[in-house]
Amino acid sequence: MPAPRSVTAVDTGRLLRDLENNGEDDSPAAKKPKSDRFPLNSCEFAAAVAVFFLFALGLFYIYLTMPASEFGRIKLPRTLADLRLLKENLSAYASNHPAPFILGYCSTYIFMQTFMIPGTIFMSLLAGALFGVVRGILLVIFNATAGASSCFFLSKLIGRPLVSWLWPEKLRFFQAEIAKRRDRLLNYMLFLRITPTLPNLFINLASPIVDVPFHIFFLATLIGLIPASYITVRAGLALGDLKSLRDLYDFKTFSVLFLIGFVAICPTLLKRKRVYE
Repeated sequence: MPAPRSVTAVDTGRLLRDLENNGEDDSPAAKKPKSDRFPLNSCEFAAAVAVFFLFALGLFYIYLTMPASEFGRIKLPRTLADLRLLKENLSAYASNHPAPFILGYCSTYIFMQTFMIPGTIFMSLLAGALFGVVRGILLVIFNATAGASSCFFLSKLIGRPLVSWLWPEKLRFFQAEIAKRRDRLLNYMLFLRITPTLPNLFINLASPIVDVPFHIFFLATLIGLIPASYITVRAGLALGDLKSLRDLYDFKTFSVLFLIGFVAICPTLLKRKRVYE
């Protein structure tokens, strides 16, 4: 089993782009499909559209329960300026009506995570800005885990042809790595979740395809996202001082994440060493 890569070998710029794009790999090689033919057949496409509209209708219904004055000021943030404006617009509503606001916040976060819509990092910052560190982290971990789990089952339904079409080489590599680590799979999945070695989007979609058991996927997501969630939520407390998303994850932060990830994968490395002795 190859040893985990050191942080010095990782392209920091690429990792930052992954974080800003909700874990999507935006390199030309990753985006270039292997075939021009759309991978989903008509039944799979219809199932995907049906699930999407079912989620969207539920979300729209929740939004309609909000006062008209608040509903008109909702906009998914795409920049830090958008996020600051959204925080100002929703602060009073979040304080006066916490239950409806949290329901709308959670539904939006899970919807975005399920259908791989970029921008959940802004939602995590918003949780810190509005709810503080403790409640913010609980909210983010709950939503990120629920959204990733929902994406897992959606991929189980229709994801195999799509992932094989978009990332065939990365999928083969991931499948081989999972096969080699079946006896310590939780440790390896924790390492992937804690460190930005693979984009979270790819992990969510590919895990059911390479037969990662759901309970392993769930536990690794629930525990492994805690360090990054803490960093993001805490940054939301000082939202006005944040100049760029790049300020969230500098070299020092990446080093800490990889150190934690190395601790998670240590049992696998030690077992491998005993096998070869």
